[in-house]
Formats: sequence, C-alpha cells, structure tokens
Amino acid sequence: RAPMLAMLRLAALPLVLVFIVCAFVFVLIEQGIGTWLPVFNNEVLHLPAQMSVQAASLFAACLAIGRFGAGAVMARFDWYPVLNVCLAALAALIVLVLPLADGLAPGAIHSWGDAPVAAFLFPLIGIALAPVYPTIISVMLSAMPNRQHPPLMGLVVVFSALGGTTGSIITGAIFAHLDGQTAFTLMLVPTAFLAA
Repeated sequence: RAPMLAMLRLAALPLVLVFIVCAFVFVLIEQGIGTWLPVFNNEVLHLPAQMSVQAASLFAACLAIGRFGAGAVMARFDWYPVLNVCLAALAALIVLVLPLADGLAPGAIHSWGDAPVAAFLFPLIGIALAPVYPTIISVMLSAMPNRQHPPLMGLVVVFSALGGTTGSIITGAIFAHLDGQTAFTLMLVPTAFLAA
C-alpha cells in the first residue's frame, strides 16, 4: 500500500506527469508499429508471410542498432536536440515511405529481389525510435532524488504496459476498419504529441 501511495503522490507532480505521459506515448508508438508491422508487410506491401516476419525482424534489429548508437551520440551532444532530430526523422520516414506502398500488386513478390523499397526503408524507423525511451527515463531519473527512483520506475512500468497495450489495440482497430497505411500514417499524431 505504501509504495502505491508513493507512486500516486509522485504522479501528481506536473513534471513527473509529463514524463509518464511521454513514456506512455512512446511505447504506444513502438508497440503499435512493432506488433502490426508483419501484418502491414503482408497486407499492404504484399510480402509472403515468411518474408513479412523476416522484414519485421529488421525493425527489431534497427531498434538494437539505434540503442547502441545512441550511447555514442549522447556522449557528444545534448539529449534534447538529439531527441528532436529522432522524432523528426521518425515523422519524415512515415511521410516519405508510406506513399511507396501505393499500387503494389498482390502476388508479384517471390523473393527479396522483388520486394518494394518500402519493405527495406520502413524498418529504419527503429533507429529513429531507439534513443527516445532510454533517454527520457535517464533524464528524469537524473532530475529526481534517489529516494524517489523506486516509485518513479513503478510508474514507468505501469504506464509503459498501458501504452503498449493501447498502441496495439488502437493500431489493430484502425487496420480492421480502415487500412494499414492509414494506421501507420496516424502514428504521426502521437509522434507530434511526444515532440510537443
């Protein structure tokens, strides 16, 4: 009970509230894309099922590359402009790559040599996303006294889980009622919110 009360008291602080909303929105974006990317590859890019999963694994690989690379970048540059560049790159990739998925014919892709450019470019979103989450957590922990770290991390876990679940559900609903391109294009909305 005491840890829960400590989390609630901490969540009432404006700066902490902004931070946990940022964590929620980030995981919403990451899980919304990561969970539904194989479906996007299959239904929008018309990749065969096996290639759809393989292409989605590129997104995970790009996240890993981005996390490793972010450490070197953050050592040389201030975190705030770096995160703004990452969010701008994320938005640019969505705007530039999704139109490349227009007009693709089903059944025309049999190997990676036939795959559209979008299948290779869209996973690069992982590199742009990768530094955001660990950086905002690191910045917030650095700004808080050590005694407040446990309840703060409790809030991170709770809101990250909520964000991941919400992102998957919302993206899936848009996939079902509209289409995959619209679902991923609408990721610009939480991206803009996170930047703000």
